[in-house]
Amino acid sequence: MRGQTQLPATLLRQARYQLVEGGRCPSNVVDERLARSWQRSLSAGLSPVGRAPCTDNLSGRALEQVRVQNHSLIRHAVPIMEYLFEQVRLSHSMVILADCHGVLVHTMGDLDFLGKAERVALACGASWHESQRGTNAIGTALAEAGDVEVHGAEHYLDRNGFLTCAAAPIVSATGELVGILDISGDHRSRHPHTLGLVSTAARMIENNLLLSACVQHTVLQLHTQAEGLGTIAQGVIAISDDGWLVGANRRALELLGLLPTDISRVRWAQCFDVPLSHVLGHCRQRAGLPLALHTARGQTLYAHVQSGAGVSVPVPRTLPEVGVADGDALGQLDTGDVRWRSAADKARRMGAKSIPLLVLGESGVGKELFAKAVHRASPRRTRPFVAINCAALPEHLIEAELFGYAPGAFTGARKQGSLGRLREAEGGTLFLDEIGDMPLSLQTRLLRVLQERQVTPLGSGESVAVDFWLICATHQRLREAVEQGRFRSDLYYRINGLTVQLPPLRERSDFAALTQRLLAEMGGPPGVQVAPTLMQALARYDWPGNLRQYSNVLRTAVALLEPQEVCISWAHMPEDVLDELERLDHFSAPTPSAALPAMPASLHQISQKAIEQALANHRGNVSAAARQLGISRQTFYRRLQQR
Repeated sequence: MRGQTQLPATLLRQARYQLVEGGRCPSNVVDERLARSWQRSLSAGLSPVGRAPCTDNLSGRALEQVRVQNHSLIRHAVPIMEYLFEQVRLSHSMVILADCHGVLVHTMGDLDFLGKAERVALACGASWHESQRGTNAIGTALAEAGDVEVHGAEHYLDRNGFLTCAAAPIVSATGELVGILDISGDHRSRHPHTLGLVSTAARMIENNLLLSACVQHTVLQLHTQAEGLGTIAQGVIAISDDGWLVGANRRALELLGLLPTDISRVRWAQCFDVPLSHVLGHCRQRAGLPLALHTARGQTLYAHVQSGAGVSVPVPRTLPEVGVADGDALGQLDTGDVRWRSAADKARRMGAKSIPLLVLGESGVGKELFAKAVHRASPRRTRPFVAINCAALPEHLIEAELFGYAPGAFTGARKQGSLGRLREAEGGTLFLDEIGDMPLSLQTRLLRVLQERQVTPLGSGESVAVDFWLICATHQRLREAVEQGRFRSDLYYRINGLTVQLPPLRERSDFAALTQRLLAEMGGPPGVQVAPTLMQALARYDWPGNLRQYSNVLRTAVALLEPQEVCISWAHMPEDVLDELERLDHFSAPTPSAALPAMPASLHQISQKAIEQALANHRGNVSAAARQLGISRQTFYRRLQQR
């Protein structure tokens, strides 16, 4: 157990024997939490010894129903589980997701350390509730509602003693325990940081669940320091349009001194001493900039504010309100590139006739942003725009996610059923992103829907007519995928009414104008500009992540500006980008500037001048100088040594 010195297996087995024979666990041997778990296991009628066969695994339709019931949890957990597994790939471990009853619903990892029986026990559908498997990280984390590590002989059942497990609960936006994230592996590969890794990943899933569930509400990211916003350590809350707290992660509840039971029972005014209208006004006028808030307890918190679709945000009278009803949403994105404008002009004409549109382009060029603008410039702009990332849909959730299900289709289904994403787009636009990554099994089902324009929900024998404009996007070469058998040719021709290609950032002719539009959207200080020499370097960089990468760089640079600064310079560049710019062998020497009076011959010299200036500004304080430049102290020292 966490916080307890690992005891020898022999001593732990003796303690379990005393519990089974005498009904009491020696208090001087195991900690209270482990003793409670062993006692619950004993009360459930489990025997520590023996190798009873695993007969409790769900399979087939029953397992599918459990997965459908937990489709939102699985959808948000899978990408983080993949990242988590990369961290433990070589440690003979598995990453496991269980539902709120301890049933395994998704697993990934190395099965080599398991025997045949153990593989069955750690397969999807197996239950690791304490009443069935005794003390174990998943079941005990459920029972204790907290992070748990169970190693070797700490497991109640001897047959599980080969495992070392670390698990953390996952709670919903309303504070309900919805699942468990776990890493299980060979007990000989135990690592002291595994529990911390699992706990952090669980918090990431919780934040994703919260943001997904509260998309229609105003969302605030909170931290005691402005620099902490956007990190895993931040609090997140959601506020309804009438001022009620409708969602919060655990860190936010700690910051505000609230309990999970306070969600939906506490109003904004009970948490903060500033009117909600002031915060919403800040969201519109200075979006992207941190806002200092004072809580009702007298604590200062910094916040990023994002207004939801259901919130009416006050608009300053001095600024004209630009709505989507003017039909020129594409024009608002047009900053002068000829190829982009040609694609926009062609796409604009498709909306009135609902001809399928296929948008091609590298990752990060803004395909979804383009699709949203095309929708808003179409006659369907007042109807929904539903975006689906085909690459992020687990195959076992596809039917329920896309096609919905009828009321009472399975145990635990919502009484009102589910429309499914396709029917949510009724009358509007359905955007299928990364359609090149769609599994072949789904391609067949989608083709039938597009041909018949009807959807049959799970558990229903009746088809429902659907009407939507289809826009698809991909970074893949679909023609080659068709030739290789990875994409159905009949579906390709069905979605390819018109194909438009968005240019990568490195090939756009409107780099300077595009930069100014991005800066304006980020709500930086009035008149913010990029230093000419820096702009030249940025324009020559290849930008492999395209607009997504460039927008993040500019957003970071704006955040690093001092209150009085309006010019983004080398000192405001993230160190990884600065390193890449320094490697450009075709970059010519910059001209002198006010910030750098000498004429450096390379980006390396520019960087060194910035370091020297920062040191002078802070009278030799390395930590303060590194913060000004937005780099770590280690990087600062390394560059000092390169002088």
